Amino acid sequence: MRQKIMTRNPVLENYPEIEIEYIEHELEPRTATLAKGYDAICAFVSADVGAETLKILHEAGVKTVLMRCAGFNNVDVEKAKELGIAVKRVPGYSPESVAEHAMALALAVNRRLYKAYNKVRENDYTLNGLRGVNFYGKTAGIVGTGKIGAAMCRICKGFGMRVIAYDVYKNPSLEEFVEYVSLDELLAQSDLISLHCPLMDSTYHLINLENIKKMKDGVILVNTSRGALIDTNELIEGIRLKKFLGVGLDVYEEETGNVYEDRSDEIMEHSVTARLLAFPNVIITSHQGFYTLEALNAIADTTLQNLMDAKNGLRTDNDVA
Repeated sequence: MRQKIMTRNPVLENYPEIEIEYIEHELEPRTATLAKGYDAICAFVSADVGAETLKILHEAGVKTVLMRCAGFNNVDVEKAKELGIAVKRVPGYSPESVAEHAMALALAVNRRLYKAYNKVRENDYTLNGLRGVNFYGKTAGIVGTGKIGAAMCRICKGFGMRVIAYDVYKNPSLEEFVEYVSLDELLAQSDLISLHCPLMDSTYHLINLENIKKMKDGVILVNTSRGALIDTNELIEGIRLKKFLGVGLDVYEEETGNVYEDRSDEIMEHSVTARLLAFPNVIITSHQGFYTLEALNAIADTTLQNLMDAKNGLRTDNDVA
């Protein structure tokens, strides 16, 4: 029997048994009924895979949820287990893609590239407001040293930075040049802080006003991991206190409902994101850290293999339910 899934995935050469139907709509309770007649659905971090969605998917006959991402905090895992729906994810896919984007954000806010670009477009070649600092010789603090965090450590090392890190588990591949310290030490010593840890109860609002006050004045903060690692309102307070040289965000708390949507004609009166963008030392991108050709191919390959494993009843390290 040919397997049918709802997804948007370009790599099929090695999976002739899989038939794909492309659906533009985001997965949520209102659209879950569209999965009727499919063996699996494929969802992303912005999807609503909560209890109500899973119940509708179960009634529609869906047996597998394929998350084409590492995170699954938007999935009600216990409800999936209760309904007998397998949930599989992609724990690793070109970690360099996200790490390189994190460094791109750090460089952009440091050297005010977005402001410089707009000034030159208007034939303004003055240097007012464009001064940055050297990364060479400075200290990079990496929070979370899994595959992506480790890639960021190597990038920072290549810039000639001293690299310190905080994680519950030390990565042995980094022992030659990374010094593990406490979170408080990292906050106090780092000129660049980059977040690469998962979102859990223990890391929710890890960056709050109390911890921001422990940081150096003129620090650069980058988040390409999960938006809720940062308390956005307290981040805004920290920016107003002139704590940061710059802030680069590829993820943020308010991104659900914004990510991959065109809302350019809307007036977002109560948007926290709009408040952040009002600051001249903040740059926000739309959850694009993963978006490279290499990463997309890796995500596609792992996701399709996850479906084949589910069809054959195989459980792997990619299973979360």
